[in-house]
Amino acid sequence: MSRVFSGIQPTGQPHIGNYFGAMRNYVTLGEQYGKSSIYCVVDLHALTNPAAFDPRLLAQRTYEMALANFAVGLDPSKVVFFAQSHVPEHQELSWIFTNLTPVGELERMTQYKDKAGQLESVPAGLLMYPVLMAADILLYKADTVPVGEDQTQHIELTREIARRFNHTFGDTFPEPRAVYNKDALRIPGVDGHGKMSKSKGENSTLGLLEPLDSIWQKLRAAPTDPARVRRTDPGNPDVCLIFDYHKLFSDLPTIEMVNVECRRAGIGCVDCKKKLMEGVTAALSPIQERAAELAQRPDDIRDALAQGAKEARAIAAPVMAEVREKVGFLKL
Repeated sequence: MSRVFSGIQPTGQPHIGNYFGAMRNYVTLGEQYGKSSIYCVVDLHALTNPAAFDPRLLAQRTYEMALANFAVGLDPSKVVFFAQSHVPEHQELSWIFTNLTPVGELERMTQYKDKAGQLESVPAGLLMYPVLMAADILLYKADTVPVGEDQTQHIELTREIARRFNHTFGDTFPEPRAVYNKDALRIPGVDGHGKMSKSKGENSTLGLLEPLDSIWQKLRAAPTDPARVRRTDPGNPDVCLIFDYHKLFSDLPTIEMVNVECRRAGIGCVDCKKKLMEGVTAALSPIQERAAELAQRPDDIRDALAQGAKEARAIAAPVMAEVREKVGFLKL
């Protein structure tokens, strides 16, 4: 049976990009694959981003990311869900893979080059990020990895690392395949500058658990079609991020109405945003209410993470025992 693995970073509050790009998919795959679905809050990966990582907040954000996933419908009793740092086999396997991976291959990673170019001092962990990601996946011998298209290069490297280990030490790991959520858009940031990302700060994101009044203030100020200067000017929804958000939150009649009325100036940008806010409220209110209920029982969240770590280690331990033997470590 296939085994699914995916990880999500706790470097800021969960936002709608996380929700549509990953978290909803976790719920769907969890119903399909059950305990063969393994999901991880990758707190070790969070350390590679000095701009977003705050040691005072890491534990809190890890907890909040777990709470948010449970609030959107992920049932920790049906899947394996845990924090990466609670399963030390991730680091151990990553070190073995590090010694099988040429530096040149890592330096060619597009994400590394993009992020390193923004830093005055580049942490070594940023370079090694995809090796740890490979360890995350292969530690569970996962063959199915739901990711965004920006992770394609990392999955290809994971496949190469699996091949290199198998060639050197004998057949051990499957070569995983990436599975893309075709329903998820490359969700733009609410500031209109590129993809929505926690690393860009909260002004770029619409938080999944953010107060609705705060979300409305961001939407009200969000840019629209730059060519539409006056209310009477016809607009082009194809270049408007508000219309992208309508595709996520609004029903089909509303989407079609906005598409037609914007083009003939039958609806203004403010009214368009108000219609969007109706869909946002309908979608996020139940999630936020569930999150508020879960927040009243913090021990339940921690217990679920502890149980998930126990289940993850039960899978990881025999894999690492196999790896240690094949690599040649001395047994006691």
